[in-house]
Amino acid sequence: MRKRIISISILLILLLIPFFSWFFWAIQDSKELKVLILDKTVLNKDDQEHISLNWVLLHNKFRKENLEDYVPGEDYYGFFPDGEGDYEVHDFNHFSGAQIDSMANYYNMVYYTDLYGVYVAEWWDAYPQVAPKDYTKIPPTERSRLIYGRLTKTELDLLKEMKKRKKLIITEFNIIALPTRRGVRKAFENEFGINWSGWVGRFFNVLDTTKPNELPIWVKRNYVNQYGDWPFKKSGIVYVREDDKIVITEFETDLLVKVPFIYTPDQYAERYGIAKKMKYPFWFDICSVDEPNTIISTYKITLNERGDSILRMNNIPSEFPAVVRGDGDYPFFYFAGDFCDNPITVNSARFTGLQYVSSFTYNSTADERRSFFWKFYRPLTNTILNDYYKSLNAQN
Repeated sequence: MRKRIISISILLILLLIPFFSWFFWAIQDSKELKVLILDKTVLNKDDQEHISLNWVLLHNKFRKENLEDYVPGEDYYGFFPDGEGDYEVHDFNHFSGAQIDSMANYYNMVYYTDLYGVYVAEWWDAYPQVAPKDYTKIPPTERSRLIYGRLTKTELDLLKEMKKRKKLIITEFNIIALPTRRGVRKAFENEFGINWSGWVGRFFNVLDTTKPNELPIWVKRNYVNQYGDWPFKKSGIVYVREDDKIVITEFETDLLVKVPFIYTPDQYAERYGIAKKMKYPFWFDICSVDEPNTIISTYKITLNERGDSILRMNNIPSEFPAVVRGDGDYPFFYFAGDFCDNPITVNSARFTGLQYVSSFTYNSTADERRSFFWKFYRPLTNTILNDYYKSLNAQN
């Protein structure tokens, strides 16, 4: 009888934990924060590249002016697919200077996430019903004509106006790499002190093209055109220069550690509540920074002598900024990776304390990305937004 009572008690506790987790979230006060989100890489209605930011907004109860939640599929500017092969574009590139000024006055902060865009091949393969009858199927990872994407002068003008008003600006890869035009890129670099090297990269768990993999086909094609063959069988890091030059470092052949790791000094790890050492297996760009920017976190790629020689020969650093904070007279952050794109669901944001059990949701494989969200992106963005919200209240 006693064992039965204990078992029932444990079961009740387990059933009540989710309720109390939701309850403690529900009783928190809502906080008005007018956030402009720009995202141009949205292939379907369920896969917004800004989903991680929406999680943080919802979890912290940062809400719109009417105190309604931000809706991932609605409350942003950029590319809007209808899920059936048609799409709309809602942006502010046609706005006048006066309208841009009004936007800068209205919004408290901006977050520019993946502006890489959407291309013809991936669109027609996702929605074959809208492809031309004579269309020869190109794999979704093949390069093709741009439908919509890149940072524009008008979008940069808004950032400048937000900067003048000392409002929070968060930007991340990919906003100044290709396909952004060079003139706009240079203007951004001059304005914010972020200098793109011309290189982007990503870890791939499988380089062997005879096996299932996520490797873009144009990577192998360009590499073979440049070097004559494709010798890779293991995992590795692919680097792509703006002129399509390809450099690859393979695990064991060139790399002592499979994936890039993000390292954060103790003072910043404590300040932002982030992991001191965090693997990062997704897209990144290689940048340098000017004063008064401060490097909060740094990518490190661990190579053997052969791998180090390959990178040095191509002027690719093995250490470069991952998170940059502007230390001027306005709040500014640059994330040098596709940080906002993580395999999470926004519904879990309505529960408190999930970070303590998050380890059960991810595995130990090299290309796993949930841990990055829970141990790095979530606490980092939590801290930035909450600190900024407190500063806004202090001004009022």
